[in-house]
Amino acid sequence: MRPYRIGAGAGYAGDRIDPALDLAERGRLDALVFECLAERTIALAQLRRRADPAQGYDPLLAARLRAVLPACLQQGTTIITNMGAANPLAAGHAALAVARELKLSKLRVAVVLGDDVLDWVRKNDAPLLDSADTVRSLDGRLISANAYLGADALLPALAAKADLVVTGRVADPSLFLAPLMQHFGWAADDWPLLGKGLAVGHLLECAAQVSGGYLADPGRVDVPELHRVGFPLAEVDADGGVVITKLPDTGGRVDRLSCTAQLLYEVEDPAAYLQADVTGDFSQVRLTDLGGDRVRVDGASGRARPDQLKVSLGYSDGFIGEGQISYAGPGARARGELALDILRHRLADTGLLPSLAGCEHRAELIGVNAMHGAGLGADREPYEVRVRLAVRCATRAQAERVGQEVEALYLNGPAAGGGVTQSVREVVAVASTLIPREAVQTRVEVLEWAA
Repeated sequence: MRPYRIGAGAGYAGDRIDPALDLAERGRLDALVFECLAERTIALAQLRRRADPAQGYDPLLAARLRAVLPACLQQGTTIITNMGAANPLAAGHAALAVARELKLSKLRVAVVLGDDVLDWVRKNDAPLLDSADTVRSLDGRLISANAYLGADALLPALAAKADLVVTGRVADPSLFLAPLMQHFGWAADDWPLLGKGLAVGHLLECAAQVSGGYLADPGRVDVPELHRVGFPLAEVDADGGVVITKLPDTGGRVDRLSCTAQLLYEVEDPAAYLQADVTGDFSQVRLTDLGGDRVRVDGASGRARPDQLKVSLGYSDGFIGEGQISYAGPGARARGELALDILRHRLADTGLLPSLAGCEHRAELIGVNAMHGAGLGADREPYEVRVRLAVRCATRAQAERVGQEVEALYLNGPAAGGGVTQSVREVVAVASTLIPREAVQTRVEVLEWAA
């Protein structure tokens, strides 16, 4: 068999669209994957769905599909994406609307359902990971509970010859592993082979991170033309051999360094990378730089998959009120420190917060101590600083008061402050638990449009 060509069209919800279009048009791809769900993204999507039952999927879904659908349909490239988020079925219908809008001749969409396990989680109290509490501790605040599905949930959708596969929560590498399993006929219990496919998915799942994004450190690690970084693709053989590369005439770099950085990304134990499909073993991976932005990856393997599936829990956790103000020129730091001292007293004197020491907060000078604390910035006198106060509050009204007190520094604080901003945001926190595989029942619904 010729190598299977699979590309990364997005590495997060807000990623660029033009590099994905370039892949769709010039990549000669068999599959193009858009990975757009971070841990709390789906909880935020659930809130949007509550407000409007027709929403809850990725806001950029239509824009992405308008860009790539014509080229992908013309070239026979299957699109696979988790942009369904909290409402995959609505996302599928939105995709059909794009097909009608673009006057495409046809579109076959397979929607993967079953990751939403909120009802099961509410009925079965399970321990939270990295916590002494259980799910019951989140009663009244739980927004969402979505299981990380594996490639097996996507295989029926791919077998249905869909042009577009839309899912909700799926383990990120599984979006890439599923088409490899379907195309090459890999068995669901061929653990060494699935481990190789897992490595492919892990290297591609963050899109430009493996082709030079998030790597540049001018003078130390230079990345050419980062403003037009090319998204990566993989050429995969039937035995799991893979070359990671990118399109010619695009910015970025694919080499041993970029691939090593991505291979280790979010991997706690390279010899036991727990995923829905397989326990990956990357400890013996060898990266061979072939030159010309091509890296061969060998040595990945795997063992039997875990007995349970991870579930991401989104829950409400109060509000954050924030205010910022800038000071510049001689004495900027001293005026910034005085501003923070005033704010500490004001929050206590008004009864909003008896003591900042007793609550979660950040009181800092951006440009001095916001990133690494007081120690590293103590010996520098900056020309300009920006005061930032952020406080977690129980209510929205309290959170609004934080920003109002910062704005009041205009006339009641140190000299020459300016550029005040204030904001309030609801805190959607994330926890995790594990549930039995048999608690998750998946199904595929096929939608079609024909002109």
